[in-house]
Amino acid sequence: EVQLVESGGGLAQAGGSLRLSCAASGFTFDDYTIGWFRQAPGKEREGVSCIYGGDNTTYYKYSVKGRFTISSDNTKSTVYLQMNSLKPDDTAIYYCNAKQWWINFWGQGTQVTVSS
Repeated sequence: EVQLVESGGGLAQAGGSLRLSCAASGFTFDDYTIGWFRQAPGKEREGVSCIYGGDNTTYYKYSVKGRFTISSDNTKSTVYLQMNSLKPDDTAIYYCNAKQWWINFWGQGTQVTVSS
């Protein structure tokens, strides 16, 4: 059974930090691109950052570059998103995604709330 389990969300003040974790199981981790998406109230889901398990190539949405860092521990099949210098605009439900070609797996999401 495929599972993506997110953790680490919560409440932070503007300028603060949070670290999200996505623990994966049930598929070959190295063969997938693991990404973080977020969805704020009334807005569409958007991609934030992703990392390819095979060679750790990374991508960041422009607005989080320099503030967020994605990393992967392939021995634990876990991807992390370190979020620094948080802004109220970062408030959203953050979802972990695993993608290979047309195959998509999603986690249940974790709430991140940044207060001003």
